[in-house]
Amino acid sequence: MSSARLDPLTSWHADWRGLRVAVLGLSVTGFSVADTLAELGADVLVVTESADGEYARLLPVIGAGLHVGSLDAVPSELVDFAPEVVIASPGFSPQHPLVLWAQESGVALWGDVELAWRVRDKVVRADGTPADWVLVTGTNGKTTTTRLAATMMVHGGLRAAPCGNIGVPVLDAVRDPAGFDALVVELSSHQLWYLGLQTGPEPLSPHAAVCLNLADDHLEWHGSFEAYRDAKAVVYANTRVACVYNKADAATRAMVEDAEVVEGARAIGFDLGVPGPSDLGLVDGILVDRAFLEERGTSALELTTVADLAARGLAAPHVVANILAASALARSVGVEPSSIREALDEFALDPHRIQVVAVSGGITWVDDSKATNPHAAASSLAAYPGAVWVVGGLLKGVDIGGLIASRGAIAKAAIVIGVDRGEIVAAFARHAPGVPLFEVDHAETEDVMARVVELAAGVAADGDVVLLAPASASFDQFDSYADRGRRFARAVNDRIDNGKAPRDSDHPAEDAPEQSGS
Repeated sequence: MSSARLDPLTSWHADWRGLRVAVLGLSVTGFSVADTLAELGADVLVVTESADGEYARLLPVIGAGLHVGSLDAVPSELVDFAPEVVIASPGFSPQHPLVLWAQESGVALWGDVELAWRVRDKVVRADGTPADWVLVTGTNGKTTTTRLAATMMVHGGLRAAPCGNIGVPVLDAVRDPAGFDALVVELSSHQLWYLGLQTGPEPLSPHAAVCLNLADDHLEWHGSFEAYRDAKAVVYANTRVACVYNKADAATRAMVEDAEVVEGARAIGFDLGVPGPSDLGLVDGILVDRAFLEERGTSALELTTVADLAARGLAAPHVVANILAASALARSVGVEPSSIREALDEFALDPHRIQVVAVSGGITWVDDSKATNPHAAASSLAAYPGAVWVVGGLLKGVDIGGLIASRGAIAKAAIVIGVDRGEIVAAFARHAPGVPLFEVDHAETEDVMARVVELAAGVAADGDVVLLAPASASFDQFDSYADRGRRFARAVNDRIDNGKAPRDSDHPAEDAPEQSGS
């Protein structure tokens, strides 16, 4: 597609009429793209292997076309449509036949985030400018940090909204008639890969950005760890004010050092150690900011204390790190420390994130089903050393051996579930042969967690923790990580209700949406 047609399309008020756009996928993201383009007057064809009934019914209402069928090869309907732009949903990998066809054909290839950036001025602030964007990515902790930062900003008096990979498409936030001062945009590595293809005259330029951490994940989508890392690094490109990075993760520091940013943008570090100037960290159990104050060479601002966080169930080390990262983002847009404290006083982690679902007979049952990769599970195991560990699922091509060697070796026992349990059992044999091991080979989803809880109850004793931290995706046996966690909680409480153990306290789990990637 010629730049003469696309380069002017950097505003909601530009002339999008008649632009032929193929949208790949019809999930929540794909529909938000089609709906936006239809509102702009573009000619839209949605191409998908399967279509949710409601979305399929809505497409003709908004004036968009639909092709449903196998996408193992490029459908003739797409070729005949001759799109000027292809906008892919995050699930379409770089190796997908339709993505390769677009690139080989010279058709512009965008993700939903690029479109959202181009039309970000649909609703503007009183001064006529669109909302500032604050970007959040990382292998783990994205959603928690995104919610934290947005909550802090709201308490600081800003109109702020979490969006993106957190579940609300960024295009929906951009089009919200209420308007915002700031959008806190969670980005998966999939979305960032597409963002890295930008060639337009006004590439995305965030106010602030953070990559929380980096570890093996989604290698089957990206093809290699290096490609995954490079996608994550896109988050810092063109940052205007603050590049927030994890001092304990050298990869994130390297991303900031290599990033092309707007002159004057600062590198802001965070970790659980004593902070230097331009950092956030811990001093004697106090979370402090030494970055966003004039006297940062000699002073620090108190944000909260670990003791206060513990009272809210927020003192696990990886959660404290997320709080520091979110605080840095909030401070970068002018939120005062007092507002950060107020936000933390009311904040609660999402369900299925180190959530205590019951305490019974002296045993604490913890649902961290959101720990869908080894890096996330390592954080959980660090918070609960010596736990009875429920592990397994779909490994997504990731080697779990390092996690078992470093954290699994001190587990009291391990209960292995899922389609890839053979790899996990073999890794225990290599790296932690002394850990008692139990396999759950039930094929039926309904049976899995009942058997897990039965085995765990037979191993755990007074004072022990049973920790669901699978280090794997859920789709081999469950609808989502939320479904997996919900079934675990139900099995725990069913056992208690059936009189198998005395009930001490109970914390029912709730549902939460699965996200598109990390």
